[in-house]
Amino acid sequence: MSAVLHEPMQEREVLLRVVNRVAIVTLNRPVALNALSHDMVRDLAALIERCRHDSEIVAVVLRGAGAKGFCAGGDVRALHGMRQRNDSGWQQFFIDEYRLDYALHTFPKPVVALLDGITMGGGMGLGQAARLRIVTERTKIAMPETRIGFLPDVGATRFLSVMPTEIELYVGLTGATLTGADALHCGLADLCVPSEWLDTFEERLLRVSTADMATGDLLHALRTVFEPPCNIVPHAGLRAFTQAIMRHFDRRSGIERIVATLRQDLEREHAREMRQWLQATCDALTSHSPTMLCVTRDALLRGRQMTLAECFRMELGIVTRAIEEGDFSEGVRAHLVDKDRKPRWAPASLAEVRPERVRHFLSSPWRTQAHPLASLGVEPAVA
Repeated sequence: MSAVLHEPMQEREVLLRVVNRVAIVTLNRPVALNALSHDMVRDLAALIERCRHDSEIVAVVLRGAGAKGFCAGGDVRALHGMRQRNDSGWQQFFIDEYRLDYALHTFPKPVVALLDGITMGGGMGLGQAARLRIVTERTKIAMPETRIGFLPDVGATRFLSVMPTEIELYVGLTGATLTGADALHCGLADLCVPSEWLDTFEERLLRVSTADMATGDLLHALRTVFEPPCNIVPHAGLRAFTQAIMRHFDRRSGIERIVATLRQDLEREHAREMRQWLQATCDALTSHSPTMLCVTRDALLRGRQMTLAECFRMELGIVTRAIEEGDFSEGVRAHLVDKDRKPRWAPASLAEVRPERVRHFLSSPWRTQAHPLASLGVEPAVA
């Protein structure tokens, strides 16, 4: 096989290029920040399976086209449109997306994800499945789902648990945007490198000897391709707020209690930077969907005690309830369709969210064996 192989897929939304036995898979929808359509999920799944079974391919690199982002998430507007038309295809999108993410998490060959630029929602689902997660000074990572009446999904109830509980709750509930340095500090990335260093990684990849390497040695070799000599990591701005996060986002505190303590500190805090953080955090927790904030808190805490497959099954049940009977449609309308930024949540306040409603969202809509993801973790993972 030649060192570099091109496939005639220029017009497609998922591209494949093989360099020195490494499959480089590109999300090619830059005008939409590489947001995932259902067709893209299917194409990615097919390529991942092809790479699994092709003995000539020893590793996979995931990247996004364009300079703005790796992947901004799922195509939420399209999913909202399907729901409005009573088209049940939205659920199959999530089933297929979660199967793809799980297949990447359990992929037998090294996966590298170049999380350069915007990496949110579904992009995090792909990126956090990689064994080598690379961020840059342009990286903007977030799980902003509660803002639109949804849940941090795509395995987030599991992969966010690499962080301390308090920071996980802060990130998952508020949808806060993290820099590349923040992600490295929190355990959501393995390397933080200058973005321009990634422009020439294929040249360095050609110099790697991939023949007859053990997987561990290959992963180390791939790391040398993406890590520049004398790499200097930028300061993680989140460090300045870590103590405040640990104090306010106690796992024993409900959302109302968290908001109350934030407001108390806001009244007596004088430092401008800390006041801005307190206000922004308080604003998020009082403007996002009350129901999904409460559900997300409990789901994140549960996920810390569950397997990855169990988390995906839990998430599918929650998103199904959020779309069929929750705040999702209203959140998308307010923020992405009409853009009036005035969602009419039901219920409208945290005080009105009943414990039984939260329990309902966390309960599975299916019997165990009838769950669409029942086989996840039971049979060999396929995308």
